[in-house]
Amino acid sequence: MSVTTKIRRQGGAAVVTIPPTVLKMMQLEVGDELSLAVADGQLVARPMKTRRRYKLSELLEGQDLVSGLNADVSWAMDGDPVGHEIL
Repeated sequence: MSVTTKIRRQGGAAVVTIPPTVLKMMQLEVGDELSLAVADGQLVARPMKTRRRYKLSELLEGQDLVSGLNADVSWAMDGDPVGHEIL
């Protein structure tokens, strides 16, 4: 698929508009980052690897296990410092 777009000026920058169909084909959204390179006189735009966005339920997975592990070692927080511990 070939798409034609114009370079325009916005402030001090040259701006190219990416049509929604191209964004969809590249699985990109407004706000995503692109890496721009010039290869053999052609502009090459590649999506940057983005951090995965997690759902709250995914972030809380395993919470019970971690809580249990913390309870198992809670004894380590008891008592006074005996050396040069950083508090």
